[in-house]
Amino acid sequence: MIKELTAEKNISSLIEKLEKQHSLDKEGLVMLLSMENPSELYKAADRIRKKYVGDEVHLRGIIEFSNYCHNTCFYCGLRGPNKAIKRYRMEPEEIIECAKRGVEMGLKTIVLQSGENRYYKITTLCNIVEKIKEMDVAVTLSIGELSKKEYAELKKAGADRYLLRIETTNRELYRKLHPGMSYENRLRCLMDLRELGYEVGTGSLIGLPGQTLEMLADDLLFFKKINADMLGIGPFIPCENTPLEKEKGGDVNLVLKMIALSRLLLPDINIPATTALAVKDKDGYAKGLQCGANVIMPNIGIEEYKRLYKLYPGKVPDDPNEAVNSIENIKKVILSQNRSIGKDKGYRKKVFH
Repeated sequence: MIKELTAEKNISSLIEKLEKQHSLDKEGLVMLLSMENPSELYKAADRIRKKYVGDEVHLRGIIEFSNYCHNTCFYCGLRGPNKAIKRYRMEPEEIIECAKRGVEMGLKTIVLQSGENRYYKITTLCNIVEKIKEMDVAVTLSIGELSKKEYAELKKAGADRYLLRIETTNRELYRKLHPGMSYENRLRCLMDLRELGYEVGTGSLIGLPGQTLEMLADDLLFFKKINADMLGIGPFIPCENTPLEKEKGGDVNLVLKMIALSRLLLPDINIPATTALAVKDKDGYAKGLQCGANVIMPNIGIEEYKRLYKLYPGKVPDDPNEAVNSIENIKKVILSQNRSIGKDKGYRKKVFH
């Protein structure tokens, strides 16, 4: 009994320190990640979220414009060797039309995402970015590893943010899960994006086979070190026709702890409650918002293509009206949490130094 009380006191003091100082060592982070009852942690993250980024939840419309990918990541349904999915590419005019519809819905950020594939020339992508920027919105890109010169051209065309999830900062695990890819090149990309003035987003996939709490603590310390502007943290969901299709998948509670710790370590950044979290748990969006998240990314692409962007199962239900990431459903969730819909472009306001 005395041991339990001492442990509880230690946990409370760690959370208090994190809430006040926004820093913690690896040992402390591992202890908090292993908590059985994290409600105190979630409440602290929610307080910090309210203090630094307020009650607004920013909606960012995502357009998945191509599911071609030359990578072979073990966890991803879009991996190049997966012959079971039908591939597609959207025409530039289709992408721009989707963006226009998103803007008409009131969205202030358009996110362009695709598998990693060299079909689209940089000049074409720059032209698409320029046309979307004319609609007076922020543009986020999530199109993988490029050269610094290419990132610079896209920035000059008007791209504001870039999302490049590292998934794990453990080099050995990264190497196992990403055959033919280089951890060092991933880091190079993140550093180039930072140097070029992008808002830089990265993040972790929670529940990967072989991943430990110590590795997740290292992820958090890495995000703090590079001062990430956005963090996407979601559960690993096994996908058929991939090497990890028989694995267990990520734990929702561990995802929520990672979101909460990210908010406490980096108080003023943007953190989405991810679609994968909402697929894994029907209340995933609400739970994410309660633990420090302040962004949700509704899918505003073409219905036919949404079904083909099969990153993981359950992402798109048979009935479009049941889609967890439809704008209507998302707005209901936000309002149910006594939160408001963001009215501006949702840039990071660096109020914590």
